[in-house]
Amino acid sequence: MNSTIDEITLLRQAQARSTSHHMVVRGIGEEIDLEIGPGDDDPSFSSTTLVGVPTHESSAPQEQEDHKQLLLVSQVPSEGQQQLVKVPQGKRKKKVVKKWREEWADTYKWAYVDVHEGTTRIFCSICREYGRKHRRNPYGNEGSRNMQMSALEEHNNSLLHKEALRLQMTSKDKGLPVIEKSVYVKALMSKSASSVLESVLRRDPHEVEFIQSVQEVVHSLEPVLVKNSQYVHILERLLEPERALIFRVPWVDDRGETHVNRGFRVQFSQALGPCRGGLRFHPSMNLSIAKFLGFEQTLKNALSPFKLGGAGGGSDFDPKGKSETEIMRFCQSFMDELYKYLGPDEDLPSEDMGVGPREMGYLFGQYKRLTGHFQGSFTGPRIFWSGSTLRTESTGYGLVFFARLILADMNKELKGLRCVISGAGKIAMHVLEKLFSCGAIPITISDSKGYLLDEDGFDYVKLSFLRDIKVQQKSLRDYLKSNPRAKYFEGAKPWSEQCDIAFPCASQNEIDQPDAVALINSGCRILIEGSSMPCTPQAFDVLRKANILVASAKAASAGGVAVGELELSHECNLMQWSPEDFEAKLQEMMKQIHERSLKAASEYGCMKDSPEALVHGGNICAFLNLAHAMIDQGCV
Repeated sequence: MNSTIDEITLLRQAQARSTSHHMVVRGIGEEIDLEIGPGDDDPSFSSTTLVGVPTHESSAPQEQEDHKQLLLVSQVPSEGQQQLVKVPQGKRKKKVVKKWREEWADTYKWAYVDVHEGTTRIFCSICREYGRKHRRNPYGNEGSRNMQMSALEEHNNSLLHKEALRLQMTSKDKGLPVIEKSVYVKALMSKSASSVLESVLRRDPHEVEFIQSVQEVVHSLEPVLVKNSQYVHILERLLEPERALIFRVPWVDDRGETHVNRGFRVQFSQALGPCRGGLRFHPSMNLSIAKFLGFEQTLKNALSPFKLGGAGGGSDFDPKGKSETEIMRFCQSFMDELYKYLGPDEDLPSEDMGVGPREMGYLFGQYKRLTGHFQGSFTGPRIFWSGSTLRTESTGYGLVFFARLILADMNKELKGLRCVISGAGKIAMHVLEKLFSCGAIPITISDSKGYLLDEDGFDYVKLSFLRDIKVQQKSLRDYLKSNPRAKYFEGAKPWSEQCDIAFPCASQNEIDQPDAVALINSGCRILIEGSSMPCTPQAFDVLRKANILVASAKAASAGGVAVGELELSHECNLMQWSPEDFEAKLQEMMKQIHERSLKAASEYGCMKDSPEALVHGGNICAFLNLAHAMIDQGCV
């Protein structure tokens, strides 16, 4: 417990101190002042998270000018260019003042100098660690030749420094690269799991979101891969989507001007059945996000009672600020290309960020027009052709039911617990609705500009007012007009508010490391993921060390998948479900998913009370379902 407190304290200190390290080009002959530590390994290295370089838009002027704090980051050169030092543990630190030489320019493209616990050390910018395994010796005059070569081989074989090598090679003729996003890589215990991850990094080095999603799953599957090596080849095959479509979407605005956007559809796996998965219209949409969404959806569908394949996609089109006719023209143009790859036995899309009933209506209308028949239907709420109108509630309600199952294992109940929610879309709104109907106290929702706090908690009247605000596309700040005791915090996130349970329902990576520390300080004990991959890897590690129980979105939000598939069933369409029947059916589905996840975690050595049990168990159960089908179907 003390070690956990110490780690959290260090994280708070790190949060308070700026960690921005800009790459500054040294002038030839400029004097540099380096203090090199004893070179001993950090004793916590074996369990330390390895982190890529974060991006920061700006830095204090004094940080840019102080050459003692910043050093061009070092890169892994050939053996003839560089040797790695292994300094004896007992050797005292020494101060080295040298003239910056031309031959060091490449050597120090991937390192920086920073102060750690009062000592100035050379850090690797890729893994942000110091010590013998992470530092290059710029002088090559210490230690025996054999010792240097042994350390050099170990360093060059590191997964992170292979990534550094790739970055230098791609930037050789372009000068110093601008790193837009960090590539986060954690140490793996088994060689088989490492080989899978290395192949993904080598094949898709720039797809950060996809790599992040894969890493989480590979870490969960380590005991599975160790137990049965056959699964290594199955996983390698699974990580390559069956097909990835990228296409042009031209459209004309109301002024007659033409625009071009890019469309994506990644049909990741049909091993268990026809693909199901969302379409996202957002300016940030790219192939990496489409692959990440498709991969997450594949595992989520494999956990559901209905065995389905997974897909994801969308466009970098932004519906905000567009007229109804502009959105209709875009949707029709988007479907003109995509319809060739859709069908009830192949792929049917559903809603995601930026795609609601309006967009789904336009998409389906054009699909029906192009195919000439009414067969199949897109899974979307409150549209007369998609069966019942219950799917819109199923994902949000399922999250709350999943939280109740977790609390029941702790002999607790939801009533009276304070809950914070991010997002203000259909999932967040239905989480809010079901929480106060269960006696909980939901106190926040958020949008892209800030978050709304109501300390008294939301109720049916307030929820109705919030929905009117969203329908009229107004700001959440307008809520204060009828509820003056509420507060709206511009440019902030709700994770610092005192709470018992958190429901992130906005977008991927919305909770970073400082947010995780804020959640711990706020008293949160359970985090239920409503959006796919809402926590950065660094944030997840902080939550794990603080013993915060995390329920993965693959399991917790699978209710929408199951109910959506029921809606497409002809038999279920003939049924008139009452709200009670619907909730009973949904609760049973969530209970099955919860039990399967815990059982899989237990079978592979993850204890039930572990904060990672549901994450690892869900990943393992979903993968095994897919793997068995892929083995039966042969190499296809």
